[in-house]
Amino acid sequence: MTAQTILPANSVSDTAFNSNSCRFDGTGAYMSKTPGSDGDAQKMTTSIWFKRGVLGRDIRWFEMGDLMLYSGTNIIGFANRAFDFDVYTESNFLMDTAAWYHIVWSVDTTQSTAANRVKIYVNGVLLTSANGLHADTSYMDQNANLECNQQEVHRVGAASNNANDKFDGYMSEFVHIDGAQLAPTSFGESDSDSGIWVPIEVSGLTFGTNGFYLDFKSSGNLGNDANGGTDLTETGLAAIDQSTDTPTNNFATFKSNHPAIANTAFSEGNLQFSSDGNVTTQAPASSSIAVSTGKWYAEFKVIAESTRSGSYSYVGVAGTALWVSAANNSYYIGNQADTIGYNGNAAVYSNGNEVDGSETNYANGNIVGVAADFTNSKIYFSVNGTYINSGDPAGAANGYDIPATAEGFYYFAVSVFGQNATWQANFGSPPYAISSSNRDANDHGNFEYAVPSGFFALNTKNLGEHG
Repeated sequence: MTAQTILPANSVSDTAFNSNSCRFDGTGAYMSKTPGSDGDAQKMTTSIWFKRGVLGRDIRWFEMGDLMLYSGTNIIGFANRAFDFDVYTESNFLMDTAAWYHIVWSVDTTQSTAANRVKIYVNGVLLTSANGLHADTSYMDQNANLECNQQEVHRVGAASNNANDKFDGYMSEFVHIDGAQLAPTSFGESDSDSGIWVPIEVSGLTFGTNGFYLDFKSSGNLGNDANGGTDLTETGLAAIDQSTDTPTNNFATFKSNHPAIANTAFSEGNLQFSSDGNVTTQAPASSSIAVSTGKWYAEFKVIAESTRSGSYSYVGVAGTALWVSAANNSYYIGNQADTIGYNGNAAVYSNGNEVDGSETNYANGNIVGVAADFTNSKIYFSVNGTYINSGDPAGAANGYDIPATAEGFYYFAVSVFGQNATWQANFGSPPYAISSSNRDANDHGNFEYAVPSGFFALNTKNLGEHG
Protein backbone atom coordinates (compact mmCIF):
# COMPACT_ATOMS: atom_id res chain seq x y z
CA MET A 1 0.00 0.00 0.00
CA THR A 2 1.25 3.50 -0.86
CA ALA A 3 -0.55 5.61 1.75
CA GLN A 4 1.09 8.46 3.59
CA THR A 5 2.84 7.74 6.85
CA ILE A 6 0.74 7.43 10.00
CA LEU A 7 2.22 7.37 13.50
CA PRO A 8 4.01 4.02 14.02
CA ALA A 9 5.60 2.99 17.27
CA ASN A 10 9.07 4.44 16.78
CA SER A 11 8.30 7.63 14.84
CA VAL A 12 7.85 11.18 16.00
CA SER A 13 5.19 13.78 15.28
CA ASP A 14 5.24 17.16 17.01
CA THR A 15 1.95 18.91 16.33
CA ALA A 16 0.03 21.58 18.20
CA PHE A 17 -3.17 19.54 17.88
CA ASN A 18 -4.04 17.62 21.05
CA SER A 19 -6.54 14.81 21.25
CA ASN A 20 -7.72 11.99 23.46
CA SER A 21 -8.79 8.47 22.64
CA CYS A 22 -11.19 5.88 24.00
CA ARG A 23 -10.01 2.36 24.79
CA PHE A 24 -12.48 -0.38 23.79
CA ASP A 25 -11.84 -3.80 25.35
CA GLY A 26 -13.45 -5.97 22.68
CA THR A 27 -15.85 -7.60 25.14
CA GLY A 28 -18.44 -5.25 26.65
CA ALA A 29 -17.65 -1.72 25.47
CA TYR A 30 -19.59 0.31 22.90
CA MET A 31 -21.66 3.50 22.43
CA SER A 32 -25.03 4.01 20.77
CA LYS A 33 -27.93 6.34 20.06
CA THR A 34 -31.04 6.35 17.88
CA PRO A 35 -31.70 9.64 16.03
CA GLY A 36 -35.12 11.23 16.42
CA SER A 37 -35.47 12.13 12.75
CA ASP A 38 -34.20 10.91 9.39
CA GLY A 39 -31.17 12.43 7.70
CA ASP A 40 -29.63 11.88 4.28
CA ALA A 41 -29.92 8.26 3.10
CA GLN A 42 -27.49 8.71 0.20
CA LYS A 43 -24.53 10.73 1.48
CA MET A 44 -22.29 10.28 4.51
CA THR A 45 -18.66 10.42 5.62
CA THR A 46 -17.16 8.69 8.64
CA SER A 47 -13.61 9.46 9.79
CA ILE A 48 -11.86 7.40 12.49
CA TRP A 49 -8.32 7.49 13.83
CA PHE A 50 -7.59 4.11 15.37
CA LYS A 51 -5.00 1.79 16.88
CA ARG A 52 -5.99 -1.86 16.67
CA GLY A 53 -5.92 -4.32 19.52
CA VAL A 54 -6.20 -8.07 19.17
CA LEU A 55 -6.49 -9.23 15.55
CA GLY A 56 -8.07 -12.25 13.91
CA ARG A 57 -11.80 -11.84 14.50
CA ASP A 58 -14.86 -9.98 13.18
CA ILE A 59 -15.47 -6.52 14.61
CA ARG A 60 -17.76 -3.57 13.96
CA TRP A 61 -16.28 -0.10 13.98
CA PHE A 62 -19.64 1.60 13.37
CA GLU A 63 -23.13 0.42 12.38
CA MET A 64 -26.29 2.30 11.39
CA GLY A 65 -29.25 -0.01 10.95
CA ASP A 66 -28.02 -2.66 8.50
CA LEU A 67 -25.12 -0.53 7.23
CA MET A 68 -21.74 -1.44 8.71
CA LEU A 69 -18.14 -0.39 8.78
CA TYR A 70 -16.52 -3.67 9.66
CA SER A 71 -13.33 -5.65 9.94
CA GLY A 72 -13.15 -9.33 9.06
CA THR A 73 -10.31 -11.59 10.11
CA ASN A 74 -7.81 -9.58 8.07
CA ILE A 75 -9.80 -7.11 5.93
CA ILE A 76 -11.64 -3.83 6.46
CA GLY A 77 -14.83 -2.96 4.58
CA PHE A 78 -18.11 -1.11 4.10
CA ALA A 79 -21.28 -3.10 3.36
CA ASN A 80 -24.88 -3.68 4.29
CA ARG A 81 -25.61 -6.69 6.45
CA ALA A 82 -26.86 -8.75 3.49
CA PHE A 83 -23.67 -7.92 1.53
CA ASP A 84 -25.67 -6.71 -1.46
CA PHE A 85 -22.64 -4.46 -1.87
CA ASP A 86 -19.24 -4.77 -0.23
CA VAL A 87 -16.32 -2.37 -0.63
CA TYR A 88 -13.37 -3.95 1.14
CA THR A 89 -9.60 -4.19 1.30
CA GLU A 90 -7.07 -6.82 0.36
CA SER A 91 -6.01 -9.34 3.01
CA ASN A 92 -3.59 -8.52 5.84
CA PHE A 93 -4.44 -4.85 5.76
CA LEU A 94 -3.57 -2.35 8.54
CA MET A 95 -2.40 -5.13 10.83
CA ASP A 96 0.23 -3.31 12.91
CA THR A 97 -1.15 -3.16 16.46
CA ALA A 98 1.63 -0.75 17.46
CA ALA A 99 0.62 1.96 14.95
CA TRP A 100 -2.09 4.58 14.64
CA TYR A 101 -4.00 4.81 11.34
CA HIS A 102 -6.64 7.08 9.84
CA ILE A 103 -9.51 5.71 7.77
CA VAL A 104 -12.30 7.60 6.01
CA TRP A 105 -15.41 6.02 4.48
CA SER A 106 -16.93 8.58 2.08
CA VAL A 107 -20.29 7.75 0.42
CA ASP A 108 -22.48 9.35 -2.24
CA THR A 109 -24.82 6.91 -3.99
CA THR A 110 -25.90 9.55 -6.56
CA GLN A 111 -22.52 9.34 -8.32
CA SER A 112 -22.78 7.94 -11.87
CA THR A 113 -19.41 6.17 -11.62
CA ALA A 114 -19.73 3.15 -9.31
CA ALA A 115 -16.25 3.53 -7.79
CA ASN A 116 -17.11 7.09 -6.72
CA ARG A 117 -20.13 5.96 -4.68
CA VAL A 118 -17.91 4.60 -1.90
CA LYS A 119 -14.39 5.89 -1.39
CA ILE A 120 -12.10 4.52 1.29
CA TYR A 121 -9.07 6.60 2.25
CA VAL A 122 -6.26 5.41 4.51
CA ASN A 123 -3.80 7.95 5.92
CA GLY A 124 -5.00 10.51 3.39
CA VAL A 125 -4.72 8.28 0.29
CA LEU A 126 -7.62 6.90 -1.77
CA LEU A 127 -7.63 3.12 -2.00
CA THR A 128 -7.85 1.57 -5.46
CA SER A 129 -7.17 -1.91 -6.81
CA ALA A 130 -3.55 -0.79 -7.25
CA ASN A 131 -2.94 -0.02 -3.57
CA GLY A 132 -5.19 -2.08 -1.33
CA LEU A 133 -8.80 -2.26 -2.54
CA HIS A 134 -9.96 -5.82 -3.21
CA ALA A 135 -10.63 -6.76 -6.84
CA ASP A 136 -14.00 -8.30 -5.90
CA THR A 137 -15.34 -5.06 -4.43
CA SER A 138 -18.99 -4.43 -5.40
CA TYR A 139 -20.97 -1.19 -5.22
CA MET A 140 -24.58 -0.29 -4.54
CA ASP A 141 -26.89 0.82 -7.34
CA GLN A 142 -26.88 4.48 -8.30
CA ASN A 143 -29.26 6.58 -6.17
CA ALA A 144 -29.72 3.74 -3.67
CA ASN A 145 -31.17 4.74 -0.31
CA LEU A 146 -29.16 3.30 2.57
CA GLU A 147 -29.88 3.02 6.29
CA CYS A 148 -27.27 5.64 7.06
CA ASN A 149 -28.45 8.65 9.06
CA GLN A 150 -31.95 7.20 9.58
CA GLN A 151 -33.98 6.57 12.73
CA GLU A 152 -32.10 3.33 13.33
CA VAL A 153 -29.64 2.40 16.08
CA HIS A 154 -26.26 4.05 15.48
CA ARG A 155 -23.63 2.07 17.39
CA VAL A 156 -19.91 2.77 17.73
CA GLY A 157 -17.78 -0.28 18.50
CA ALA A 158 -20.40 -3.02 18.07
CA ALA A 159 -23.15 -4.32 15.76
CA SER A 160 -26.35 -2.27 15.73
CA ASN A 161 -28.72 -5.24 15.83
CA ASN A 162 -27.22 -7.32 18.63
CA ALA A 163 -24.15 -5.47 20.07
CA ASN A 164 -21.87 -8.36 19.07
CA ASP A 165 -18.54 -8.20 17.21
CA LYS A 166 -17.16 -5.53 19.49
CA PHE A 167 -14.18 -3.37 18.54
CA ASP A 168 -10.89 -3.99 20.32
CA GLY A 169 -8.36 -1.15 20.52
CA TYR A 170 -8.38 2.64 20.53
CA MET A 171 -10.44 5.18 18.62
CA SER A 172 -9.72 8.91 18.46
CA GLU A 173 -11.31 11.90 16.72
CA PHE A 174 -14.41 9.98 15.58
CA VAL A 175 -16.38 12.13 13.12
CA HIS A 176 -19.61 11.20 11.33
CA ILE A 177 -21.00 13.58 8.70
CA ASP A 178 -24.62 13.33 7.54
CA GLY A 179 -25.30 14.64 4.01
CA ALA A 180 -21.86 15.10 2.42
CA GLN A 181 -19.13 13.05 0.79
CA LEU A 182 -15.91 14.59 2.11
CA ALA A 183 -12.22 14.12 1.35
CA PRO A 184 -9.70 13.16 4.06
CA THR A 185 -8.31 16.70 4.06
CA SER A 186 -11.40 17.67 6.05
CA PHE A 187 -9.98 15.66 8.95
CA GLY A 188 -6.20 15.49 8.57
CA GLU A 189 -3.09 16.90 6.96
CA SER A 190 0.52 15.97 6.29
CA ASP A 191 2.79 17.42 8.96
CA SER A 192 5.19 19.88 7.32
CA ASP A 193 8.22 18.65 9.29
CA SER A 194 7.77 14.88 9.50
CA GLY A 195 5.40 14.13 6.63
CA ILE A 196 3.25 12.15 9.06
CA TRP A 197 -0.52 12.32 8.52
CA VAL A 198 -2.02 14.04 11.60
CA PRO A 199 -5.47 15.22 12.76
CA ILE A 200 -6.74 18.78 12.33
CA GLU A 201 -9.51 20.82 13.94
CA VAL A 202 -12.94 19.71 12.66
CA SER A 203 -15.34 21.96 14.57
CA GLY A 204 -15.93 24.10 11.48
CA LEU A 205 -17.43 21.24 9.45
CA THR A 206 -21.14 20.97 8.65
CA PHE A 207 -22.32 17.81 10.40
CA GLY A 208 -25.88 17.58 9.04
CA THR A 209 -29.00 16.25 10.77
CA ASN A 210 -27.51 13.17 12.44
CA GLY A 211 -23.77 13.81 12.30
CA PHE A 212 -21.70 13.80 15.47
CA TYR A 213 -18.17 14.29 16.77
CA LEU A 214 -16.57 12.20 19.54
CA ASP A 215 -13.43 13.87 20.85
CA PHE A 216 -13.33 11.77 24.07
CA LYS A 217 -12.18 14.77 26.10
CA SER A 218 -14.68 14.25 28.93
CA SER A 219 -13.69 11.17 30.94
CA GLY A 220 -17.07 11.28 32.69
CA ASN A 221 -18.98 11.40 29.40
CA LEU A 222 -16.99 9.64 26.70
CA GLY A 223 -20.05 9.58 24.44
CA ASN A 224 -20.32 13.36 24.45
CA ASP A 225 -21.12 14.82 21.02
CA ALA A 226 -18.65 17.70 20.85
CA ASN A 227 -20.67 19.10 17.95
CA GLY A 228 -23.55 19.78 20.36
CA GLY A 229 -25.98 17.04 19.31
CA THR A 230 -27.46 14.24 21.38
CA ASP A 231 -24.76 12.32 23.23
CA LEU A 232 -24.18 8.63 22.66
CA THR A 233 -24.95 6.31 25.55
CA GLU A 234 -21.94 4.39 26.83
CA THR A 235 -22.06 0.69 27.71
CA GLY A 236 -19.15 -1.02 29.43
CA LEU A 237 -17.03 2.16 29.41
CA ALA A 238 -15.72 4.16 32.36
CA ALA A 239 -13.47 7.15 33.02
CA ILE A 240 -10.40 4.89 33.02
CA ASP A 241 -11.08 4.09 29.35
CA GLN A 242 -10.17 7.64 28.35
CA SER A 243 -6.61 7.47 27.06
CA THR A 244 -3.80 9.84 26.08
CA ASP A 245 -2.51 7.23 23.61
CA THR A 246 -3.41 9.12 20.44
CA PRO A 247 -2.45 9.68 16.78
CA THR A 248 -0.34 12.64 17.88
CA ASN A 249 1.43 10.82 20.74
CA ASN A 250 1.69 7.05 20.43
CA PHE A 251 2.31 5.27 23.75
CA ALA A 252 3.83 1.82 24.09
CA THR A 253 1.53 -1.12 24.79
CA PHE A 254 2.15 -4.85 24.81
CA LYS A 255 2.77 -6.03 21.26
CA SER A 256 0.00 -8.54 20.55
CA ASN A 257 1.04 -9.60 17.03
CA HIS A 258 4.49 -11.04 17.78
CA PRO A 259 4.84 -14.82 17.23
CA ALA A 260 1.88 -16.42 18.96
CA ILE A 261 2.19 -18.00 22.39
CA ALA A 262 -0.40 -20.67 23.10
CA ASN A 263 -2.82 -20.27 26.02
CA THR A 264 -2.17 -16.57 26.54
CA ALA A 265 -4.33 -13.55 25.75
CA PHE A 266 -4.06 -9.77 25.37
CA SER A 267 -6.85 -7.37 26.31
CA GLU A 268 -7.54 -3.83 27.58
CA GLY A 269 -6.07 -2.23 24.48
CA ASN A 270 -3.03 -4.55 24.67
CA LEU A 271 -2.21 -3.37 28.18
CA GLN A 272 -3.19 -6.66 29.85
CA PHE A 273 -1.40 -9.99 29.35
CA SER A 274 -2.77 -13.22 30.80
CA SER A 275 -2.06 -16.93 30.85
CA ASP A 276 -4.58 -19.66 31.49
CA GLY A 277 -4.29 -22.94 33.37
CA ASN A 278 -2.68 -24.68 30.40
CA VAL A 279 0.51 -22.61 30.37
CA THR A 280 3.18 -24.97 31.68
CA THR A 281 6.22 -22.95 30.52
CA GLN A 282 7.16 -19.29 30.64
CA ALA A 283 5.21 -17.18 28.13
CA PRO A 284 6.67 -13.73 27.36
CA ALA A 285 5.19 -10.44 26.16
CA SER A 286 7.07 -7.31 25.17
CA SER A 287 6.43 -3.61 24.71
CA SER A 288 5.45 -2.36 21.26
CA ILE A 289 8.32 0.14 21.30
CA ALA A 290 11.97 -0.89 21.42
CA VAL A 291 14.73 1.55 22.38
CA SER A 292 18.51 1.56 22.32
CA THR A 293 19.29 4.59 24.45
CA GLY A 294 17.69 7.00 26.89
CA LYS A 295 16.07 6.56 30.32
CA TRP A 296 12.56 5.13 30.44
CA TYR A 297 10.05 4.34 33.19
CA ALA A 298 7.04 1.99 33.24
CA GLU A 299 4.85 0.37 35.89
CA PHE A 300 3.42 -3.17 35.87
CA LYS A 301 0.52 -4.16 38.12
CA VAL A 302 0.20 -7.74 39.34
CA ILE A 303 -3.49 -8.55 38.86
CA ALA A 304 -3.09 -12.28 39.51
CA GLU A 305 0.14 -14.16 40.15
CA SER A 306 0.47 -17.82 39.27
CA THR A 307 -1.40 -20.29 41.44
CA ARG A 308 1.04 -23.08 40.63
CA SER A 309 3.49 -23.84 43.42
CA GLY A 310 7.04 -22.83 42.60
CA SER A 311 6.17 -20.80 39.49
CA TYR A 312 6.76 -17.07 39.26
CA SER A 313 6.33 -14.26 36.79
CA TYR A 314 9.25 -12.08 35.72
CA VAL A 315 9.35 -8.42 34.72
CA GLY A 316 12.28 -6.50 33.21
CA VAL A 317 13.80 -5.87 29.79
CA ALA A 318 14.75 -8.13 26.89
CA GLY A 319 16.80 -7.74 23.75
CA THR A 320 15.29 -8.07 20.29
CA ALA A 321 16.32 -11.72 19.98
CA LEU A 322 13.26 -12.46 22.12
CA TRP A 323 10.94 -12.33 19.10
CA VAL A 324 13.04 -13.94 16.38
CA SER A 325 10.64 -16.86 16.02
CA ALA A 326 7.53 -18.44 17.47
CA ALA A 327 9.79 -21.08 19.03
CA ASN A 328 10.45 -18.65 21.90
CA ASN A 329 7.44 -19.90 23.83
CA SER A 330 9.41 -20.84 26.93
CA TYR A 331 11.26 -17.65 27.70
CA TYR A 332 12.02 -16.38 31.19
CA ILE A 333 12.78 -12.68 31.34
CA GLY A 334 16.14 -12.95 33.06
CA ASN A 335 16.85 -16.61 32.49
CA GLN A 336 17.76 -16.22 28.82
CA ALA A 337 20.57 -14.36 27.12
CA ASP A 338 20.20 -10.58 26.68
CA THR A 339 17.46 -10.33 29.34
CA ILE A 340 17.23 -9.22 32.95
CA GLY A 341 14.18 -9.79 35.11
CA TYR A 342 12.83 -9.55 38.66
CA ASN A 343 10.55 -12.35 39.86
CA GLY A 344 7.88 -12.78 42.51
CA ASN A 345 10.22 -14.85 44.67
CA ALA A 346 12.38 -11.82 45.47
CA ALA A 347 15.13 -12.66 42.99
CA VAL A 348 16.75 -10.84 40.08
CA TYR A 349 18.09 -12.91 37.19
CA SER A 350 20.30 -11.76 34.32
CA ASN A 351 21.46 -13.83 31.34
CA GLY A 352 20.28 -16.98 33.09
CA ASN A 353 22.08 -16.33 36.39
CA GLU A 354 20.72 -15.20 39.72
CA VAL A 355 22.39 -11.88 40.58
CA ASP A 356 20.34 -11.04 43.69
CA GLY A 357 18.17 -13.44 45.67
CA SER A 358 17.26 -11.54 48.82
CA GLU A 359 14.92 -8.73 47.81
CA THR A 360 11.23 -7.93 48.37
CA ASN A 361 8.52 -10.28 47.13
CA TYR A 362 5.72 -8.80 45.06
CA ALA A 363 2.17 -10.10 45.19
CA ASN A 364 -1.31 -9.55 43.81
CA GLY A 365 -2.23 -5.88 43.70
CA ASN A 366 1.38 -4.68 43.86
CA ILE A 367 2.82 -2.31 41.28
CA VAL A 368 6.34 -3.08 40.08
CA GLY A 369 8.17 -0.05 38.73
CA VAL A 370 10.90 -0.52 36.13
CA ALA A 371 13.35 2.33 35.49
CA ALA A 372 15.60 1.33 32.60
CA ASP A 373 18.65 3.47 31.87
CA PHE A 374 19.83 2.23 28.47
CA THR A 375 22.35 5.06 28.15
CA ASN A 376 24.32 3.69 31.10
CA SER A 377 23.09 0.06 30.90
CA LYS A 378 21.49 0.03 34.36
CA ILE A 379 18.04 -1.05 35.53
CA TYR A 380 16.16 -0.38 38.78
CA PHE A 381 13.09 -2.18 40.18
CA SER A 382 10.61 -0.92 42.75
CA VAL A 383 7.61 -2.42 44.56
CA ASN A 384 4.86 0.07 45.39
CA GLY A 385 7.30 2.95 45.01
CA THR A 386 10.19 1.53 47.07
CA TYR A 387 13.28 0.50 45.10
CA ILE A 388 14.87 -2.84 45.87
CA ASN A 389 18.62 -3.10 46.53
CA SER A 390 18.46 0.53 47.78
CA GLY A 391 18.31 1.55 44.14
CA ASP A 392 18.42 5.23 43.21
CA PRO A 393 17.78 5.67 39.49
CA ALA A 394 17.91 9.48 39.64
CA GLY A 395 21.29 9.31 41.38
CA ALA A 396 22.54 6.40 39.26
CA ALA A 397 23.24 4.27 42.37
CA ASN A 398 22.76 0.55 43.06
CA GLY A 399 21.30 -0.40 39.70
CA TYR A 400 21.64 -3.80 38.08
CA ASP A 401 23.65 -4.21 34.87
CA ILE A 402 21.61 -4.58 31.69
CA PRO A 403 23.23 -7.32 29.57
CA ALA A 404 24.38 -6.41 26.09
CA THR A 405 22.36 -7.47 23.06
CA ALA A 406 23.80 -7.88 19.59
CA GLU A 407 20.94 -5.97 17.95
CA GLY A 408 21.32 -3.00 20.29
CA PHE A 409 17.61 -2.61 21.03
CA TYR A 410 15.55 -3.55 24.10
CA TYR A 411 11.89 -4.02 25.04
CA PHE A 412 10.19 -3.78 28.38
CA ALA A 413 8.90 -7.33 28.95
CA VAL A 414 7.12 -9.71 31.29
CA SER A 415 6.86 -13.49 31.31
CA VAL A 416 4.08 -15.46 32.99
CA PHE A 417 4.19 -19.05 34.13
CA GLY A 418 1.62 -21.45 35.50
CA GLN A 419 -2.06 -21.01 36.09
CA ASN A 420 -4.04 -17.84 35.49
CA ALA A 421 -1.33 -15.20 35.83
CA THR A 422 -2.32 -11.68 34.74
CA TRP A 423 -0.32 -8.47 34.46
CA GLN A 424 -1.32 -4.96 33.39
CA ALA A 425 1.22 -2.55 31.91
CA ASN A 426 1.28 1.20 32.38
CA PHE A 427 3.60 2.95 29.94
CA GLY A 428 1.92 6.24 30.81
CA SER A 429 -1.69 5.61 29.80
CA PRO A 430 -2.89 3.12 32.43
CA PRO A 431 -5.68 0.52 32.18
CA TYR A 432 -6.26 0.67 35.94
CA ALA A 433 -7.24 3.48 38.31
CA ILE A 434 -4.46 5.75 39.56
CA SER A 435 -4.83 7.31 43.01
CA SER A 436 -1.88 9.73 42.95
CA SER A 437 -1.17 10.82 39.40
CA ASN A 438 2.50 11.38 38.56
CA ARG A 439 3.89 12.62 35.24
CA ASP A 440 7.37 12.78 33.81
CA ALA A 441 9.30 16.05 33.41
CA ASN A 442 7.76 16.57 29.96
CA ASP A 443 4.27 16.35 31.49
CA HIS A 444 3.58 12.98 29.85
CA GLY A 445 2.16 9.88 31.47
CA ASN A 446 -0.03 9.02 34.43
CA PHE A 447 1.76 6.85 36.98
CA GLU A 448 0.96 5.73 40.52
CA TYR A 449 4.47 6.52 41.77
CA ALA A 450 6.93 9.30 41.07
CA VAL A 451 8.86 9.08 37.83
CA PRO A 452 12.58 9.24 38.69
CA SER A 453 14.27 12.47 37.64
CA GLY A 454 15.69 12.11 34.14
CA PHE A 455 13.40 9.18 33.19
CA PHE A 456 10.44 9.41 30.83
CA ALA A 457 7.26 7.66 29.72
CA LEU A 458 7.70 5.56 26.59
CA ASN A 459 5.86 7.47 23.88
CA THR A 460 6.71 9.00 20.52
CA LYS A 461 6.92 12.61 21.71
CA ASN A 462 9.50 11.64 24.32
CA LEU A 463 11.36 9.50 21.78
CA GLY A 464 11.86 12.59 19.62
CA GLU A 465 13.67 14.33 22.48
CA HIS A 466 15.28 11.56 24.49
CA GLY A 467 15.46 8.49 22.23
